[in-house]
Amino acid sequence: MKKWNYSLVMVLSLLLAACSGEGLLGDKEEESGSKRIVETGELAAVNSRSFTIQRFGRRWNSFRIIGILKHGTRVEAGDSVIQLDPSEIQKYIIDREGDLESQLASLEKLQVDQSNRRNDLESRMKNEVATFELKKLELEAARFESDRIRKVKELEFEQAKITFERAQRQLELNKISERNDLKIQKIRVERLRNDIRSAYDILPQLTIRTPISGIFQIARNRRSRELVKVGDELYQNNPIGNVPDLTWMKVNTTINELDFMKLSMGQQVNVRLDAMPEVVFKGEVAYIGKLCRLKDDKSKQKVFDVEVNLLEPDERLKPGMTVSCEFLIP
Repeated sequence: MKKWNYSLVMVLSLLLAACSGEGLLGDKEEESGSKRIVETGELAAVNSRSFTIQRFGRRWNSFRIIGILKHGTRVEAGDSVIQLDPSEIQKYIIDREGDLESQLASLEKLQVDQSNRRNDLESRMKNEVATFELKKLELEAARFESDRIRKVKELEFEQAKITFERAQRQLELNKISERNDLKIQKIRVERLRNDIRSAYDILPQLTIRTPISGIFQIARNRRSRELVKVGDELYQNNPIGNVPDLTWMKVNTTINELDFMKLSMGQQVNVRLDAMPEVVFKGEVAYIGKLCRLKDDKSKQKVFDVEVNLLEPDERLKPGMTVSCEFLIP
């Protein structure tokens, strides 16, 4: 009796093991025959505009924030979102306008001085011309005089001729000098006018407006890691904020290097929010990276960057939400 019970237990054990083996084998076949790849990713807006501190001219590469919209405010295209402090530029304009007035006064004085000097040189030139003509006549009249008198008249004529040529040359050089001095002074005036005009052109740009509709998001200060706020001094290329257009969304994700060749442009993808895993959003592969990289600093896994465009807009989709992407392998 005991021997029969022992044989029965052994048979049952073998049957259970066989069933378990078939089940495991079936699971492996299902996994190996899988037609999908699942990766996690993060939602982002397809169309987004970022705002950073610009460099205006050669002088201004930092500004203080004096006005900024609340984080998460809905905005329309053309709405102002950030106001930068214009006081430095306004002070510069006042200083340059003062310099312009001074240079305009200098230009006027230069023109008066040049006119007076020109009149003096022209009067002197007339005198030298008259002296030259007189000495010339005296020389002609002395041709019947003695050699001594003719010699004296010749020397006087030569001296008058030298003085006349010197006055003539000085008059010509003065004209050149006047043109150069006047040109330099006018350049100074025009440069100041251009500086003032450029500064005035900058003032409207300090009111930053969004070119698209969406949700305004404030950037984080690189030093404090807090949201940028009124009173912060930011420098060139520092981010201030951005406006994503929430109409069309995409997923930034990655694909393992082993599965890279299984993807193609336009391939269908099922996207699920971690917060709503039961809802499926249809998407398609819009970008596949050309370079392989480490997934992160602490991982040895190699991946390619992938972008998936969602095919329909949905108000439940927000930038930064975590999703899973199910790549459907044909």
